[in-house]
Amino acid sequence: MSAIWESVWLALCSIGRSKLRSMLTVLGVLIGTAAVVTVVALGESAREQVSAQIQSLGSNLIYIFNASGEGQSQAGERAGYRLSVRDAEAIRRQVTGLKAITVYSSTAAQVGSEFESARVDVVGADQDYVTVRGYEVVSGRDLTLLEVQGKAKVCLIGQTASTKLFGSADPVGHSVRIGRHRFSVVGRLSPKGQTPFGTDQDDRIIMPIGSWHARVSPGKAGRVDMIIASAPDSATVDGLRNQMDQVMLEQHRTPPDGKRSYRLLTQDTFRQNEEEIYGVLSVVLVSVAAISLFVGGVGVMNIMLVSVNERRREIGTRLAVGARRRDIRWQFLAEAMTLTTLGGIAGLGLAQGGIEVLEDRLGWAMQLNFAAVLTALGTSLTLGLVFGLLPAQRAARLDPIEALRHE
Repeated sequence: MSAIWESVWLALCSIGRSKLRSMLTVLGVLIGTAAVVTVVALGESAREQVSAQIQSLGSNLIYIFNASGEGQSQAGERAGYRLSVRDAEAIRRQVTGLKAITVYSSTAAQVGSEFESARVDVVGADQDYVTVRGYEVVSGRDLTLLEVQGKAKVCLIGQTASTKLFGSADPVGHSVRIGRHRFSVVGRLSPKGQTPFGTDQDDRIIMPIGSWHARVSPGKAGRVDMIIASAPDSATVDGLRNQMDQVMLEQHRTPPDGKRSYRLLTQDTFRQNEEEIYGVLSVVLVSVAAISLFVGGVGVMNIMLVSVNERRREIGTRLAVGARRRDIRWQFLAEAMTLTTLGGIAGLGLAQGGIEVLEDRLGWAMQLNFAAVLTALGTSLTLGLVFGLLPAQRAARLDPIEALRHE
């Protein structure tokens, strides 16, 4: 153990004699370590952020979209098959066990209030939309079945839309104007933030789907963009999805080519897709950072080879007074490992600073991952061991007489 500490002390003394060169030597290791740790922290934070956004869509959701392109059957295209309110009603009647089901259609429109005018996403839905999407009505009330059936001119408003149109005032009891129609605001929804697709879930007004068809987008005649159902728990999602698929097959009559005119997806599908995307991105970014570490390791090896050449008389003297070749080998290995470890520690400091800047800019909760810290330090030591081995071997094999003759 004393020999190890002696080698470390000699390494620190040698590093101290050439401070500038040592700093430049560890720069590659420093940057590579900082990059790896920062990328890992950023990737984990992004994954948590996207997971939270997917969860904000609702709980245990099943989506039905219109098929398009290759997914749309030729017969379906000729027949003009599109999702409709009738499809949702058929599922509501025939599929048992669903928590709730709703329809969804939207279009951007210029909306005015007594205070301001702004462009807002106007959504047509029904009385179960708030339940399916997991919103809370923080002021006023929800839409009722009678209002949906009667195509009433009422609406709910999201937090962002409320701020745009009413400022800090409570919008409940006021009205908004869309085109030549006025709609009474009966409820204000709790904020949800952005979706994984970058849209603001709070920048919207929700009204009965019949009223939306009649007064906002009359050309669609009962068609909807999406049907969304909510299962009571994750264990029942697959079974309910299969039941919904059977009902949709009956509603749309599967053509001979077997291609459906709709697509059925679950919330887990989005989560898996996002995980795959972030997994690939993480591998690419970590690989780029690893290249920086490799370049840093090559730099350490080059400088150590130069150091061996410059210190041949020192090596010859130590061998002449009784030092063993393994002592010389360990001395230079220790120096290389000390250099890379110092670079790793400095890289962790730089990573912490970078994480704080990213946290401030992105508004995400980020922190140094303990496993990433251990990996970074372990990688730094390994770099020193691997890239210091060749210089250490060259130093240990020097002939003492030849080394002492070196000028």
